[in-house]
Amino acid sequence: MNAHAKKILITGGAGFVGYHLARRLAGEGGHDVLLADNFVRGRRDADLEALAALPGVRLLEADLTTPEGVASLGGGYDEVYHLAAIIGVENVLRRPHEVVRVNALSTLLLLDWMARGGGKRFLFSSTSEAYAWTQGFHPLPIPTPEDVPLALTDLANPRSSYAGSKIFGELAVTQYALMHGFPAAIVRYHNVYGPRMGHEHVIPQIYRRCLSGESPLKVYSADHRRAFCHVSDAVDATLAALRSAEGAPATLNIGNDRAEVTIAELARMILDQAGLPAAIVPAEAANDPIVRRCPDLTALRTRLGLEPRVGLREGLADTLAWYEPHYRTPRP
Repeated sequence: MNAHAKKILITGGAGFVGYHLARRLAGEGGHDVLLADNFVRGRRDADLEALAALPGVRLLEADLTTPEGVASLGGGYDEVYHLAAIIGVENVLRRPHEVVRVNALSTLLLLDWMARGGGKRFLFSSTSEAYAWTQGFHPLPIPTPEDVPLALTDLANPRSSYAGSKIFGELAVTQYALMHGFPAAIVRYHNVYGPRMGHEHVIPQIYRRCLSGESPLKVYSADHRRAFCHVSDAVDATLAALRSAEGAPATLNIGNDRAEVTIAELARMILDQAGLPAAIVPAEAANDPIVRRCPDLTALRTRLGLEPRVGLREGLADTLAWYEPHYRTPRP
């Protein structure tokens, strides 16, 4: 029995990071973990069902953009991890108004619930998108620290809906936590990847096209650079960020600055992992004007004493092993 057993809420618990966070918490033993999700993006797959069957883990279908949905959570939580949001470039481009509505409303209603005593500690999941558009006004240092200005450029650009909703969330969490005196943490995820990350991200997209026999393999935004963080490292940092929170809410970059590659290099690594010899040809840039993103992890290292542990080759092997049975076509 875990002497430090807690009552824990994860919103967006059927999603990628939420699922892995819940698995880690279930492994600690003794916790009462509630996964709340509306299942618009989260999936009721075999992995989630197996997780929900573990002792102390429960699933709740709830719309957290309504007072009734938030009320269904109950209260008395020791830790609240607010990961629920509409994300993904395709969603952002197709329904930016919903991105704004869902991400803002769910955060505000949960913060009102926190102010009424719903939970003791609160974590908000933000993103590198929060500062990415600042480069439209002036250059940012790369690797990029947490204290750079946050800005939006063209509000009519659908992509501004996601960045804007996360900037709003950071503002709301900061002000509510200061006013109501609960410990809070804000984490900015940078290109987190791993098993069960969905099918819209660059790694599974490239892998699926590799296995389909595409040759030469078209690589979009081939010269763009990203720093990829395995989900196990992201979970380590997420737990530490909330459990160490005290005083004014702090923002923390979560990523792996030692796993920065171009998208072309990433594609070559995936081909090598899959044992496929296809050539690579650059294609037009994807819908992202930011050529390079890499987090400054000074705060992660000095304040939390953490270091990303999973290298990109090791993490890709783990990730592709999960996707392989989903994507590989049986050969005669």
